[in-house]
Amino acid sequence: RGMLLGGVAGVSAARVVILGGGVVGTNAARMAMGLEAHVTVLDKNLARLQELDMQFGPMLNTIYSTVDAVETLIAEADLVIGAVLVPGAATPRLITENMVRQMRRGTVLVDVAIDQGGSAATSRPTTHAEPTYRKHEVVHYCVTNMPGAVARTSTFALNNATLPFVLALADKGWQQAMSDDPHLRAGLNIHAGRITHEAVAHALGLGLTDPETLLR
Repeated sequence: RGMLLGGVAGVSAARVVILGGGVVGTNAARMAMGLEAHVTVLDKNLARLQELDMQFGPMLNTIYSTVDAVETLIAEADLVIGAVLVPGAATPRLITENMVRQMRRGTVLVDVAIDQGGSAATSRPTTHAEPTYRKHEVVHYCVTNMPGAVARTSTFALNNATLPFVLALADKGWQQAMSDDPHLRAGLNIHAGRITHEAVAHALGLGLTDPETLLR
């Protein structure tokens, strides 16, 4: 829409609406607030909203996520960021096509959750070569590997996060490593033809096996 996120003296700053207050949503809010935009985060986790209130104070608006709240806020937004994540499951479609139609012309929709299906009904995967498209006059940015735009930084960050798990698997073997580490065990999806992750089992309509029973 040709707007500067932070505005200038005498001109309103942009309104940024972020769906989801997790890691991605929090960092998006921090960056947008750093540019002095008006930022609102929606989430269904009241405890998380309270944490964000404590962390950022009056600079950040936090709203409990409902259909009405999403519809009202994105209709007036200049930038909407979909940052909802349900581990192991498809992202819920919080933004309907009718909601997109009601958004203002030129509004930007960044769907970070596109690699899990996307949080908007009008989202479809794009690439770094052709990152955007327009639907109902809303600019969609739905690159499935957004960290790839800064490949060096994202590679080091991913390595730092995953290396301890890789070393544990190599040193102890997968069964002992998972028995010792509940976080690693929570990442197990399938073993010996049995689904061990609740979200995956629910998505496929199949039975769930407790991973702890397979590690005894």
